Amino acid sequence: MPTTSFTRSDRIAVQLRKEVAVLVHQAVRDHALPSVSVSDVEVTKDLDLARVYVTTLLSDQSTVAVKALNAMAVEFRRELSRTLKMRRVPELRFLYDDSVDRGERIESLLRGDG
Repeated sequence: MPTTSFTRSDRIAVQLRKEVAVLVHQAVRDHALPSVSVSDVEVTKDLDLARVYVTTLLSDQSTVAVKALNAMAVEFRRELSRTLKMRRVPELRFLYDDSVDRGERIESLLRGDG
């Protein structure tokens, strides 16, 4: 049976996804942001940057949500440095994950809706 080895950046990405999802959920509740969920986290090999991909319930609110989350990124990073056992927490950049929108668009084209 082949074994899959995960790199350190992959393991950190998984951990960050869990922790950032909790922080984003709190921020949505506390700051009355549009409903947002974390879909994926990618960490660079040098562990300097983490791209956090988020989806929104309504795609027209995505720019507002991403802008607000990027404004809170330093605060999130500070909180992560307290909870994670890492020497240095990567810088967080929030990006909108449009894969759901693209999937819905393809599905509507296949159904013939336009």
